[in-house]
Amino acid sequence: MTLSKMEKTNVIAGVRTHASDTGSPEVQVAILSERIGYLTEHFKTHTKDHHSRQGLMKLVGQRRRLLDYLKKKDLKRYRVLIEKLGIRK
Repeated sequence: MTLSKMEKTNVIAGVRTHASDTGSPEVQVAILSERIGYLTEHFKTHTKDHHSRQGLMKLVGQRRRLLDYLKKKDLKRYRVLIEKLGIRK
């Protein structure tokens, strides 16, 4: 399932860097994190849904690549994003 328009707008508003920002790495990572969180909850009740699990792994890989890119380009932005989203424990 994808995010509704309202949920997506709320996620974008929380991490955007300027008023019309919809495609920065921070926004992309936040949207992916929201979808990953949804799928993680989905698997707690649907343990045998292996097709969706494959999609989850693709999302995790895509988020990892975006985070690696951001870490390489601007370490400060990376650390702020990680702190804001609570990705690392």
